[in-house]
Amino acid sequence: MSDKPYSLKNTESGAEFELQRRTGTVGPSVLDISSLYGKQGVFTYDLGFGSTAGCSSAITYIDGEQGVLMYRGYPIEQLAEQSTFIEVAFLLLYGELPTESELNAFDESIRTHTMLHESFLRFFNGFHHDAHPMAMVSGVVACMSAFYHDTTDIQDSADRDVFSHRIMAKIPTIAAAAYKHSLGQPFVYPKNELDYCSNLLNMFFSVPAQSGSYEVDPVSAEALNLLFVLHADHEQNCSTSTVRLAGSSGTNPYSAISAGISALWGPAHGGANEAVINMLEEIGNAKNINKYIARAKDKNDSFRLMGFGHRVYKNHDPRATIIRQMCHRVLEKLDQGEDTPLFELALELEQIALKDSYFIEKNLYPNVDFYSGIIYQALGIPKAMFTVMFAIARTVGWAAQWREMVRDPESRIGRPRQLYIGRAQRDYQPIADR
Repeated sequence: MSDKPYSLKNTESGAEFELQRRTGTVGPSVLDISSLYGKQGVFTYDLGFGSTAGCSSAITYIDGEQGVLMYRGYPIEQLAEQSTFIEVAFLLLYGELPTESELNAFDESIRTHTMLHESFLRFFNGFHHDAHPMAMVSGVVACMSAFYHDTTDIQDSADRDVFSHRIMAKIPTIAAAAYKHSLGQPFVYPKNELDYCSNLLNMFFSVPAQSGSYEVDPVSAEALNLLFVLHADHEQNCSTSTVRLAGSSGTNPYSAISAGISALWGPAHGGANEAVINMLEEIGNAKNINKYIARAKDKNDSFRLMGFGHRVYKNHDPRATIIRQMCHRVLEKLDQGEDTPLFELALELEQIALKDSYFIEKNLYPNVDFYSGIIYQALGIPKAMFTVMFAIARTVGWAAQWREMVRDPESRIGRPRQLYIGRAQRDYQPIADR
């Protein structure tokens, strides 16, 4: 929606001009600068796009100052307590919580799309055994367009639905296949009678050679469900913006999702929970905490406390409080309460840091990554798979953001500009004269 114009003055020419102010439902308004270059001959400069709205969206809202996260207007605390990942996925994709019949139909559709084409499964045999799982998942998702090219018309609503259900259903199967390939174990096919998270755990940990069938621990499945709800979407972060930017070219949606997976792989984004575990292992013992906190304060030291602070949240990450409680439940259920040095170390580090004036002044509170890696590790998921788990959860958010983008009449191909600081024009010199 539009608001009254925002008046500016060119200090060089003295000319006054106006930028249209646009106001959303909640949160700060924005200035529409699309005409700025045409009228004033200048670009804006915003490294990392921290103050730039690249799109309008009705999916996710974050208030970093107050520690608020909402999906389609529903607070994350309510969804985490009362909803399931499947229900949240429907909410993100379609804008409203489903009726019972809608939820059952959606759940059934996801279950029936879990299988991978056998030729598709053989792709994994082309990867080396020690290939990083994120490399495999990104590559295989990109190849999905070669198998499902008949339903990639981005302007067709039915094709968009098929894509959304298919990618959400198959990404756990792809992730599990990548994990099994890294172990040299046979692939485990999905079981459609299992719920989304139980099916994933079964594909990860079921081994055909072992006597008896693998029993999915309900608390483990519940923990995964919670993690997936908390990670399902997070506004216009690096990977989501990558999906939108790639998708703005009109490419098939599988390629756009693959681009998002690659962006998520970065240690500053989806790899943060793995970095937390590495940090805790480096600290090693609670008696070393003060030494490492002192190193974190030292600007000349490369050591950083991972899992504290957030690019957007200037208060507590609302997801961290929720996930901390689940972390206790998982460890208690799995009878690891007597031997959980990393978790005990994390708790003590949290308490010391929260009382330290340095962290208080800089609002460096624990974020969701601080605890999620510990839960994954307690469930038996290796560090190399942490970011893959993040990708499974975030896939539905990427799909929802992509769907919104392609239906937006204002959407156009992304084309950021730059401040050129290279050499001015010069003449070519023959090689003998250089």
